Amino acid sequence: MIQHFSYKPLFENSQIPGWSISFFFKNERFAADYYKDGSIRFIGNAPQQDELANVEKMVHELMLFHVYE
Repeated sequence: MIQHFSYKPLFENSQIPGWSISFFFKNERFAADYYKDGSIRFIGNAPQQDELANVEKMVHELMLFHVYE
């Protein structure tokens, strides 16, 4: 489960979509850039390969809830 999810715009012009996100997953902090097309680019460490698809799904759900509501 993702905890302490936060996001902020990547660009000063809020009309340009893109967000910097951070969260904790299994007591490890992750940071990433989330783009308009739904792609996620992790900065530094990424979740383990066997958990990556599940984490990305949770991130998409949180972004839909917070940003695209």
